[in-house]
Amino acid sequence: MATTLIAPTKTHIKPGKLLINGEWVEAGKTFDTINPATGEVLTQVAEASAADVSRAVAAARAAFEKTGKGAWRSISASERGRLLWKLADLVEKNIEEFAELETLHNGKPIFESRYVDMPMVIDVLRYYAGWATKIHGETVNTFDNAFTYTLREAVGVVGAIVAWNFPLLLASWKLGPALACGNTVVLKPAEQTPLSALRLGELLLEAGLPEGVVNVVPGFGSTAGAALAAHPDVDKITLPVPPKSDARSSRRAPGI
Repeated sequence: MATTLIAPTKTHIKPGKLLINGEWVEAGKTFDTINPATGEVLTQVAEASAADVSRAVAAARAAFEKTGKGAWRSISASERGRLLWKLADLVEKNIEEFAELETLHNGKPIFESRYVDMPMVIDVLRYYAGWATKIHGETVNTFDNAFTYTLREAVGVVGAIVAWNFPLLLASWKLGPALACGNTVVLKPAEQTPLSALRLGELLLEAGLPEGVVNVVPGFGSTAGAALAAHPDVDKITLPVPPKSDARSSRRAPGI
């Protein structure tokens, strides 16, 4: 029996903005987000330029370097874990809405979005919430007159570029470990599927993450993705994995 799509009942789709330094801001241009099942324009989303990406990276850098009360690097590992767990709870609370968003802008059956993708997103966030307090150094037995130890530290600013096929799940794979380790993030969702990442940005703020810790910059691979990947103040880039069967894809992953 063929699987059919259901009409949205819980999702209010609004124009998307950029999330930079804890604030929703406009961009110079917008692009249409399309329902691939019908060709319908769902809404318009802000298109991040290279300048917008630079502002997001600067916000992430400032959030990473900030010290003192309430700063991200001053938050304990257990508190980072608590924030990730709270984010998972908020996703679970809004699971029907997220499932509909994924189906509307991705085109996959609602059953897959609701009962495969979204439960996995919640599990991933809770998994890395548990890891936050398990990442630590160790002492090493070397010489009897020496004290040798390892110290694990956050990398810094992570640029996370996500493909279109599992939009929120891939975002959770990147956000979970980066945040658990104490990094800050600039997230660039695929231009085909930005809506769930933008909604997640709202929940990140609701969960209580400090401003600038996660920034969301929807846009195109040739502009926003390229600017993020080439930015000198980004310490680590995480990309979609290109198919091994296509030699051409080894130079550029889809969706960036």
